[in-house]
Amino acid sequence: MGAFQYQVLDQKGRKRSGVIEGDTARQIRQHLKGKGWMPLSVEQVEGRQARTHAVEGGRKGLGLRSRSLGAKDHAMVTRQLATLLGSGLPVESALATVAEQTDKDRVKATILGVRAKVLEGYPLAKAMADFPQSFNTMYRATVAAGERSGHLENVLTRLADYAENQQRFRQTLSQSLMYPILVILISLGVVGVLMTYVVPKVVTVFETTGQTLPLLTRSLIGISDFLLAYWWLLLGGAGAFIVALLTWLSSEENRHRFHRFLLRLPVLSKVIMGVNTARFSRTLSILNGSGVPIVEGMNIAASVMGNLSMRRSVEEAARRVREGSSIHAALRHSGYFPPMTQNLIASGESSGKLEAMLDKAAEIQEREMETSVGMFVSIFEPVMILLMGVMVLIIVLSILLPILDMNSLVGS
Repeated sequence: MGAFQYQVLDQKGRKRSGVIEGDTARQIRQHLKGKGWMPLSVEQVEGRQARTHAVEGGRKGLGLRSRSLGAKDHAMVTRQLATLLGSGLPVESALATVAEQTDKDRVKATILGVRAKVLEGYPLAKAMADFPQSFNTMYRATVAAGERSGHLENVLTRLADYAENQQRFRQTLSQSLMYPILVILISLGVVGVLMTYVVPKVVTVFETTGQTLPLLTRSLIGISDFLLAYWWLLLGGAGAFIVALLTWLSSEENRHRFHRFLLRLPVLSKVIMGVNTARFSRTLSILNGSGVPIVEGMNIAASVMGNLSMRRSVEEAARRVREGSSIHAALRHSGYFPPMTQNLIASGESSGKLEAMLDKAAEIQEREMETSVGMFVSIFEPVMILLMGVMVLIIVLSILLPILDMNSLVGS
């Protein structure tokens, strides 16, 4: 039995879509026709590639979209699986219940696709491997370790805690950064309206007087004329720069150079190192607590790090650990990990409480990142208000100076 995603026209001619289990696409189409629906496409849910099926008139069904689960859905699915398995349900029944619980076709398709593999006799980790966009290497390795040890529900509980914690951390950062971004966009919008609409209207008044305008006013008029005449060139140049940058970053070596450059920037480097250190520590703690060998765990934890330079440094550290080095000494050699994290890992290695110390290191880094972002936002707000005030003041002065000159001429 497999999972199939369908799209139909109901009796009223409205399009419907969903996911259903069955043996063949033909069986699914017959079932849908029995409900009075006209099948438009019926496609078996597959992880690595979508298979299309011919339908009426030789047309092809719609290709399946990426089934990567969002952070919220991922945490919810993991928590539900952990709860159901802990209550004694077999894996296939737990997966069926989770799929029935959700009303999102993307989530249902993924879970039923995994269930179809489990029903074929695959272990859960192997079944999830067919959906790598939804279940990454760390997730699958942890599940596999839980299956080997017979404590799958406990491992899934830890994974659910991890997913929820990561989601909460990302939400905190994104919400903190949303206000500065909004302020920047509003400021640029206000200045843009003043320069492209207000200033040209005022200039037409000055042109009729024939007076010599102040330097500040002439400069502002020049900038306004340039924006009105060449705005398309600015947008095109910005677009060309973004395309060129993305093309350049398509090479792994170029991404490595770019990520290494980011780690040299004064403020941004601290944030990048902190976020990646927290992600590495939390991931390695989960893997270590689930019974994954430490070298394998380090390599898997490296794969979830966003910065390529830090990822390669951890992979190099894993090679050093394989050769007999301690974890904290290998990480210290990279120069990217904070001393606090190194000392906590060293303490965990010497005391046999590595998992707990890695968790502690992740908590400290996440708390430090939240504090740093909060301080940045608190400083950024008055600075942006000040800059906005200065720009508006310059525009107002450039308009008022010619008016004051006209009044002085009339008075004399």
